[in-house]
Amino acid sequence: MRPKVMWHLLRRYMASRLHSLRMGGYLFSGSQAPQLSPALMRALGQKCPNLKRLCLHVADLSMVPITSLPSTLRTLELHSCEISMIWLQKEQDPTVLPLLECIVLDRVPAFRDEHLQGLTRFRALRSLVLGGTYRVTETGLDASLQELSYLQRLEVLGCTLSADSTLLAISRHLRDVRKIRLTVGGLSAQGLVFLEGMPALESLCFQGPLITPEMPTPAQIVSSCLTMPKLRVLEVQGLGWEGQEAEKVLCKGLPHCMVIVRACPKESMDWWM
Repeated sequence: MRPKVMWHLLRRYMASRLHSLRMGGYLFSGSQAPQLSPALMRALGQKCPNLKRLCLHVADLSMVPITSLPSTLRTLELHSCEISMIWLQKEQDPTVLPLLECIVLDRVPAFRDEHLQGLTRFRALRSLVLGGTYRVTETGLDASLQELSYLQRLEVLGCTLSADSTLLAISRHLRDVRKIRLTVGGLSAQGLVFLEGMPALESLCFQGPLITPEMPTPAQIVSSCLTMPKLRVLEVQGLGWEGQEAEKVLCKGLPHCMVIVRACPKESMDWWM
C-alpha cells in the first residue's frame, strides 16, 4: 500500500477501533519507491490511540526512528525489514514504547548484538522472537539475556547460534521463562542438560531440519523433560519423527504432557499470510 493511500485511510476510516495493523513496504522496489515516513507513524499513533499490534513487512525503516512509532504498542513485528544502526541503541529515550511486551525480529539482516542490547530498556518486554538474525553472536545473546531475565518466552530460529550455547544462556539468566522454541542445529545431549530443573518452563519446542550426530535421542529428551516440574507441552517439528518409534517413546515417557510431533509447516513467501 502506498503511503498516500495510508494517509487517506487514516483521515477517513481509522480511529479508536483499530487494535491491530499489518503493513507492507517497498524495500525491494528500488530507491524511487515510496517509503514509510516518521510523520505517517506519528499520525498512526495520534489517530489510533488503541493500536496494540503493528506488523511491518519488507519495509525500509532506516529513516524511521523507533521514537515515531505509536507509544500504545504492545506487540511489534518486523519481517524482512531494514533498520539503521541507531534504531535500537540502549542510550535512546528509555520512555519509548513503554508498554511493549512482545517483539518479533524475523529476517532483519542489520540486527546485531548492539540492537539486542538495546532491547533491555523495554521493561515490559516478556516475549522475544529472533528469526534469521545471523549477526547476533553467542556472547551478545548471553550478555543481553542477563539483563532480560524477566522474559517469559524466547524463540531463536534459523540463526547462526548453536542450540547448546542458547540453552546455556537461558539456563543462566532466564530462570522464569515459560516457553522456549529453538532450531536444533548444534543441539547435543549435554546442551539439553542445561534445561534440566527449569522451574517455570511450560512449553518446549525443537525445530528442524538440521540434525547433527550429537542430536539427543528421544529417550534423552524424555529424561531431561521429566526434571521440569511445570512442563506441559513438548513439540518436535521437522525432525522426521512423526509416526516413527521416536514419537512413541516421547508420548509414552511423558504422559502428563501434550506431545506434538509434526513436519515443519511450509513457509509462505507472501508477507500477508
